[in-house]
Amino acid sequence: MTRLFQNPFSADSRLDACGCGRDHAPGLACEPAAAPADGTGALGEAAEVAVMKAVFPDDATRRGMLRLFGAGTLMAAIESVFPLATAREAMAQAAGTPEKRDLKIGFIPITCATPIIMAHPMNFYSRHGLNVEVIRTAGWAVIRDRAIAREYDAAHMLSPMPLAMSLGVGVAQPIPFAVAAIENVNGQAITLANKHKEKRNPRDWKGFRFAVPFDFSMHNYLLRHYLAEHGVDPDRDVQIRSVPPPEMVANLRADNIDGYLGPDPFNQRAVFDGVGFIHILTKELWDGHPCCAFAVPRSMITDTPNTFAALMRAIVEATAYSSKAENRREVAQAIAAQNYLNQPPTVVEQVLTGTFADGLGRVQRVPDRIGFDPFPWHSMAYWILTQMRRWGQLQRDVDYAQVADQVFLALDAGKAMREQGLPVPASPLRTETIMGKTFDPANPAPWTERAIRA
Repeated sequence: MTRLFQNPFSADSRLDACGCGRDHAPGLACEPAAAPADGTGALGEAAEVAVMKAVFPDDATRRGMLRLFGAGTLMAAIESVFPLATAREAMAQAAGTPEKRDLKIGFIPITCATPIIMAHPMNFYSRHGLNVEVIRTAGWAVIRDRAIAREYDAAHMLSPMPLAMSLGVGVAQPIPFAVAAIENVNGQAITLANKHKEKRNPRDWKGFRFAVPFDFSMHNYLLRHYLAEHGVDPDRDVQIRSVPPPEMVANLRADNIDGYLGPDPFNQRAVFDGVGFIHILTKELWDGHPCCAFAVPRSMITDTPNTFAALMRAIVEATAYSSKAENRREVAQAIAAQNYLNQPPTVVEQVLTGTFADGLGRVQRVPDRIGFDPFPWHSMAYWILTQMRRWGQLQRDVDYAQVADQVFLALDAGKAMREQGLPVPASPLRTETIMGKTFDPANPAPWTERAIRA
């Protein structure tokens, strides 16, 4: 019988390779035919792999230890301090049947939603026992309202939205929602009208009219921070209005706005249509910044835990698949269709592959123009909260750690990632580099100051 996972107690096996011989993360595309309850099946093997990866993060060290001491001695040493047999049996238990199989998930037609969208035509939901309808939605306020009304079981949201909803900001009362997974990192840009090609210095933008997708968005906070760092007051020197992403290019063409910090494919579509150019990618402001999220009502976690777990597995698996460069063209073709993004496939491909025309006469090659990483870092939530406070959306002090823990579900995402054989950070906090400055989540207060650089 072929093992689904490489034998972690073999000095000749690599734990970053799958026993099926295919090039993918362990467990990502293979499924065991059965899961014996005694832990001898493939899911029991997954437990062994997970434990060995935790004990020996460096694979070369693991293999060296095995050659030096032998599998039996090493296994006995591990089992003396860790109940490996119990872990094998726990992993081998079949996942519970989803309490609710028929689900509706709302999405905005942007590439940030790639994992949520592609999981439908590429059968990631059905693989986990779910019958999901993904519903294209006009704007973020509609997404929020339908999610609150439970017309949607889960939703594609901007990562700040569940924080605001849970705190009762922008809604009539607190609505407990959670970021189950981050959908994308990077993947945004500042796009300007062609008439501004000679105004590349943000200090020359006073009087400009900008669009962002929503008040509670990374776009709003990144644009405000970028302007403030260049001596432009985002509340006094420019206008910033909310415009649904699908309407941004039309507003640029009609000269209703001078530019926008928005999601793709609409930065690339402005170039494709000859009405705008890409001034800067947001990865140049904060490489690895979050944008959109897979959001669920917190009640789903307790009311339908098996459904929630199945959704998490599907989304994390789809995110991992979308993150691979070799899959990007296939994914672009799947999501460009009329009932999804409704965009020319070449536009979507330019975004996902990172080889694109910038509207300034150049073809750029930025493979990580957009990335897909499901882990909801709490430090991301901290920074978002500082900006809500800085720009007057949040009128009171809050416990950042408590809010992040309740809304950004790092433990749940980490569990689903481990099940897919993906690496999981040891801590949900990390320092971030934003426009050349270090954001330390242990000291977020300075980032709440409404400072405008001279």
